[in-house]
Amino acid sequence: MGFRAHPSSVVENGARLGEGVVVGPFCHIGSHVEIGAGAELASHVVVMGDTRIGARASIFPFAVIGTQPQDLKSQNDAGRLRIGANCVIREGVTINLGTRSGGSETSIGDDCAFLANSHVAHDCRIGDGVVLSNAVLLGGHVQIGDHAMIGGGTAVHQHVRIGAHVFVGGLAGVEGDVPPYSLAGGNRAHLFGLNLVGLRRHGFSDARLARLRETFRLLFGAEAPSETSVFAERIDAVARSFGEDDDVALLVAFLRESSTRPLCAPRRRVGS
Repeated sequence: MGFRAHPSSVVENGARLGEGVVVGPFCHIGSHVEIGAGAELASHVVVMGDTRIGARASIFPFAVIGTQPQDLKSQNDAGRLRIGANCVIREGVTINLGTRSGGSETSIGDDCAFLANSHVAHDCRIGDGVVLSNAVLLGGHVQIGDHAMIGGGTAVHQHVRIGAHVFVGGLAGVEGDVPPYSLAGGNRAHLFGLNLVGLRRHGFSDARLARLRETFRLLFGAEAPSETSVFAERIDAVARSFGEDDDVALLVAFLRESSTRPLCAPRRRVGS
């Protein structure tokens, strides 16, 4: 046996725990769970359902992972949960299974951090290097791109998309899609501009930032258009001008993707 479990913990028959996994006191690991090598469950951790957790996870007390979705119409419709490697899951975090009717899977990438009492609902799709600060609440079917950071106490409406390298300020209510590379916040959340601090931390050069600044100016610099067709024309113009740039291409693809939610836009200027 390559793992070590405290005598007070329950590891059900069928659970697959990798080499060097440590299960602390009073944990409960279900029969369909798989946990990768080197992971550590501190104490009082519950992992259930069809759940796979990658190597070297660090899971803190009272986290509850892989339980039934909190979608009342899908109580007998549970799917899967897949969590990547090197994730940190702090105290009181809850992460639900997907639903078969909603895509079957809640998925989380590598190197993510979920701080105390944050919640990931059914069928969310979260990229690599994402940080949810304390008490962040994600509704069902939320998508978050790589290296996004969500500030404490933020609530994200179901089906919202948050792009890569986004920073959302704390205590925000996010009802609309947040484009990649942007800074958003407020109640209800609106765009402030580029997430310059986060982008520089991830090695974006001055040239890349300048191109993104120009792109954001063309898209959002004027008064937000009331007509969807007008904004579509702006997207097309950006694609024609800068479409061969990888950063701009990602942004354009995000904006063109079909969504059930409105776009998070800059706040209208008073008196304009």
